[in-house]
Amino acid sequence: MGNSSFSFYFNLTMFMNIGEYRYPAFVLCLLLYSFIVAANLVIIFIILQESTLHEPMYIFIAFLSVNSLFGSAGFFPRFLMDLLSDTHLISHSACLTQIYVIYTYASCEIAILCIMAYDRYVAVCHPLHYHTKMNSRTVYTISFFAWVCPACNLTISIMTVVRLPLCGNDIQKVYCASWNIVKLACVTTAVNSIVAMLGAIIIAFIPFSFILYTYVRIVFACWKGSSDVRGKVIQSCLPHVISFMIYSITSFSDTALSRQNLEAMNPFVAVILSLELIVIPPVLNPLVYGLKLPEIRRHVFRILGLKLQKT
Repeated sequence: MGNSSFSFYFNLTMFMNIGEYRYPAFVLCLLLYSFIVAANLVIIFIILQESTLHEPMYIFIAFLSVNSLFGSAGFFPRFLMDLLSDTHLISHSACLTQIYVIYTYASCEIAILCIMAYDRYVAVCHPLHYHTKMNSRTVYTISFFAWVCPACNLTISIMTVVRLPLCGNDIQKVYCASWNIVKLACVTTAVNSIVAMLGAIIIAFIPFSFILYTYVRIVFACWKGSSDVRGKVIQSCLPHVISFMIYSITSFSDTALSRQNLEAMNPFVAVILSLELIVIPPVLNPLVYGLKLPEIRRHVFRILGLKLQKT
């Protein structure tokens, strides 16, 4: 059966029939999305408002929060509607748009983490040249490429997926994913699979290797310094390391899950694992940076204190 039969809608098959429990699940997910939006907006607002935070490290943290809002907007509104719906059909164009947003978010996340690792590497290993190497022009140039390169890469990927003739419309997820659509192709996808796998390995290997290299260099630099220096470096680098570990674990879970036979898994476990990359970083990143970095934490507590006084 050709592409024309399945050109209008995809069916998201991982939604379970939870009956009346759909309403508590909807409220819980709505509160979660509200927290993601509120927490990341607070981080962005504080960094924009406070001139003392107009430094590369904090600018990159703000970019990370903007990316979290972008990725969450590509998932939660549709997911919340599906929780209350008896059918889980999504149009072809809406599905491709969701793929573009979610995968661009994931790619930008690792790109921004790479930039943050480089920023800390320069600050710790080349402190005398920090302001020269990380000037405003450099910051905005590398930030521009951190957004544009993933967007261009995903545009090419989407164009490849669009050309595939499909012989089905069931997607084994609660949101659209490119690999799930590739598996629906009528034609053999061996070449596409090999190219996609090699591309994914290269795209993942380069940034992960770069981040690991920078933090190894930072560790060696700290080892030679005094205890006070080590304390300051750990204080500024620890949130970045935590964010990197969160992203690494959740992205690995998502990648491994996409290659598994989900029908043999517990559906609840499969859904939870598939949501990790989209939900956990946007929730934890503002908490990590808001609570671990004293410069941001101070302003967060001040804002909360003002609100409590008003109420």
